[in-house]
Amino acid sequence: MLDELRQFATDDRAIEGLPIRLVIALVVGVATMSVMLNMLSGMQGLAVSELDVQPSPDVVQPGEQELKLTVVDDDGDGVEGATVIVKDGSAEIGDVATARSDGDGVATVTVEPETRANQETGTLVVDVKPPSGSQFVDRRSNTEILVVEE
Repeated sequence: MLDELRQFATDDRAIEGLPIRLVIALVVGVATMSVMLNMLSGMQGLAVSELDVQPSPDVVQPGEQELKLTVVDDDGDGVEGATVIVKDGSAEIGDVATARSDGDGVATVTVEPETRANQETGTLVVDVKPPSGSQFVDRRSNTEILVVEE
């Protein structure tokens, strides 16, 4: 038994493969990190700004009227070239109304909202499509327009 322990203590074959395995793991790790960093640097979605729409007025009565919808970024600055969409919510306007925001971020639409049968109030839903090729997104819901019967 003592002979076996001496042979085991002097046997250095087990560590012969260890340094090469560490080198291989390091090379593979560095290559993988390089590919991942290259992919991340090519992404434009990391620094995006959420768009919001500020309707004016945000409470209306049934009947034809003009709405001014201001598209703003996170800093409250107007965004040019965004497409604003107004559509039925719990109130109706018939067709979908769309407009493109100007240099100040203002889009103007004409709608004729009506509440549904046996309802005194309803809402119109406002969506915004960011300008193409921009760093803007619209993930959160926007302010709805309240339609109130007199």
